Amino acid sequence: PTFVTSLYRENSPKVSDVMREFSDVYKQQFPVSLFHCVRFDIEGGTGKQSQLLHRKDPLEGRNIFSGNLFQYLEENRKWRNRFVNVSNNYDLHLYESRTAHERGLHPKVRVGCAGYRALDSMDHYLDLVQQSLPAKTGSHPFIKCATPFPLILWHPYARHHYFCVMTEKEQKKWLAVLQDCVRHANNGLPEVCSVMTPAFTDSVRLYRQNKGHYGPWDMMCGEPPQILANLVMETLHPQLRDVIGRRLKGKLQQRQRHWMMISDAVYRQVCSQTKGQYEALLQSCETQRASLDSRLRTDMDQIITSKEHVCTKIRGLVLPKAEELVRTSVQPYLISILEALMEPTSQGFSELRDVFSGELVDMSKNCINQGDKDKLAHQMERVSMLAFHPVKMQSCYEKMEDLNLEGLQDRFYWTSPSVFISRAQILMRQLADDAVYTFEQLLSQSLEAQRGEEAEEEDDDVVKAIQRCQDRVLKKYDYDSSTVRKKFFREALQQIIIPFMLQELTPSCSPELPGFKEMIFEDFSQFLVVENLFEEVVLQSVSKDIMMAVRDAAVQRKHNLYRDSIVLTNSDPNLHLLEEAPPVDWAAKFGVEGSPDEVGGGGGGGGEITACGKRRKQVVSMIQLDGVPLPYESCMEVPGVELIPEEEHQEGEEVKSPDSVDQIRGLINPVMEVVLPVKEEEKEEEEGVTPVSGTLTTEDGVQEEVTYVSTVVSTTAAKDRASAAAMMQQLINRKSTLEKEFQDQEVIQKEEEAIRDAIQEIELAVQDNDFDSEKDPRSDTTCDNSGLKSTSNGTNGADNAIQPADVTLLV
Repeated sequence: PTFVTSLYRENSPKVSDVMREFSDVYKQQFPVSLFHCVRFDIEGGTGKQSQLLHRKDPLEGRNIFSGNLFQYLEENRKWRNRFVNVSNNYDLHLYESRTAHERGLHPKVRVGCAGYRALDSMDHYLDLVQQSLPAKTGSHPFIKCATPFPLILWHPYARHHYFCVMTEKEQKKWLAVLQDCVRHANNGLPEVCSVMTPAFTDSVRLYRQNKGHYGPWDMMCGEPPQILANLVMETLHPQLRDVIGRRLKGKLQQRQRHWMMISDAVYRQVCSQTKGQYEALLQSCETQRASLDSRLRTDMDQIITSKEHVCTKIRGLVLPKAEELVRTSVQPYLISILEALMEPTSQGFSELRDVFSGELVDMSKNCINQGDKDKLAHQMERVSMLAFHPVKMQSCYEKMEDLNLEGLQDRFYWTSPSVFISRAQILMRQLADDAVYTFEQLLSQSLEAQRGEEAEEEDDDVVKAIQRCQDRVLKKYDYDSSTVRKKFFREALQQIIIPFMLQELTPSCSPELPGFKEMIFEDFSQFLVVENLFEEVVLQSVSKDIMMAVRDAAVQRKHNLYRDSIVLTNSDPNLHLLEEAPPVDWAAKFGVEGSPDEVGGGGGGGGEITACGKRRKQVVSMIQLDGVPLPYESCMEVPGVELIPEEEHQEGEEVKSPDSVDQIRGLINPVMEVVLPVKEEEKEEEEGVTPVSGTLTTEDGVQEEVTYVSTVVSTTAAKDRASAAAMMQQLINRKSTLEKEFQDQEVIQKEEEAIRDAIQEIELAVQDNDFDSEKDPRSDTTCDNSGLKSTSNGTNGADNAIQPADVTLLV
């Protein structure tokens, strides 16, 4: 524990070093981002207007999903039933029971899914563990799942979360929900922050490029403080692993568990430090924003003229080298990269079109069969949340999972296509919601116009209105799908090619770039950074080839892409007037009576009671197993297999664990067999089990409590009667072995308690050192990804308390 604490204190200055370097880059990029924002406001100009409508807050007043899971508790190594509520911000809230959730109690754990990966295979999990843990993993996991259907949230640095369910159907539904939570959390920063978001993302990219890391980054997810913590851990985590790995003692599973505790504790403290320093950085930049904005609006024309002059000089240096690189290393592979991107992406959007159309066809059939217009409200409430129903959207997302860029990754120096997969899936969800919202507004408008017609024609009119609105929306969907995909292809090609070109051109061009700074007026130097202008020139050198490749694919009508000359602007001028209209309340519109859960599709009563007394509607219905009441409402516990000591085995020998109930019961209540001779007249005694209350004295004088006596009558030879003593001796030896193993378990628990004490000491040290000023309010907050509260007390015991004056830290 002392070593762990001292190790963290030794590495704490590294956090400050990373934040200091990043702050320098951010302070340089903030005026540049503000310059682009102000220029856009002055010059105006927008992209192509979409044909479909877009709603601002589609999940207002709704939950995504709720239900029961078994969660593995590392504190006592048991599986415990938890009620899980997935809110509309896609965080997981774990409660003791559903009743606790309905009463408004605070959740036991809150899990933010940024940076995680949702898994349903223990083998896949072990492969990831082997890449991140200091010790090689064995063929057996260090936890034993209580059911054959595990669900795991894996993170390279933070605490892992283990769940399981009872059936394969539940596993598939929960996996789709967890993947959607991860997908939403990893979507990046909000684009509404037109200055902060570009400044931050460019700063992270430039910082990593200065360290030699080019291309997309998988850990660019979560809020800015968490992204910065990932940036720190990218270099700190391997160093900790190399130092701590060889010092961990104990069995393999014990070392893995201790390493996870240490990694999670360090990651939480790094997040705490980056949060405070990032907030201070933002405050310092915001104080300068007003004066910078005023200077930009006054001298915008001169700044633009100066920029064009410097860019022209940089083109003379860069363009010959860039064009040669494009001709030899980019153009031969451009079409193959585009084809690899277009195939799975277009299949996913085509599948989305079929899913959306199928939902509307089913709704029309239900209106015809049921013959009740009021049933339309139930159907529309379900269709309205199609885009956020991860189970229904899963078939669309799976098409994108087939993206394969092998062979191109090594050539262009990037690692994983997961960034493109996640981005395409987010675009699918957004386009699906736009299509649904547009259909809702058109159908509502059409039904309002039909209210004066005769009642006997009402049902036929509803079906015809649905079909007319469906045809209009599908045409608009095809156009917007083509526009969205072409933009996605261009951005993906840029993210693949530009980092490759920068990595190839920087060694030869960067020594000459400082000379161009002399061409920039000092008053404009904050807004014109030579490194940014160099990247713009490189982008311009290849943009034409990228645009031509995507345009040619559209001209050939590949994958139903439309040409740019096909414009549907103002084809439906009155439609966009509906975008500002409030969402359609179908239940109120048709006077539907029933529970909110029935209307909202949240079967099973999974809605949340809000402060206003209204129940939130649920997007995904709960699972109801055939012949089984609502899923395991009681808070049952499943004993953890970790409490069973490991047995020694030879190399190559299969390790067998007591999986069955009888084997576990045999370890808890050992059975003693005693052979006793009986007289001839007593042989007629019946066999059976008799409960008794008493003790039995063994040969070593130990008294054992006896609860049941099982009588088995059999004929044995006299020479076999001596086996009773041998069996008794085996029982005594077994008891000694169990006592020794229990002692080993106590040693393990003491070591884990010592590590926890060290983690608490780390937390105390960080809290005492936060800017040497007023108490840091972050010390009382909980960590989103771990659900563990940071300790604000010292170590246990007054004698062990650390005084701030006795510790000197550099954080």
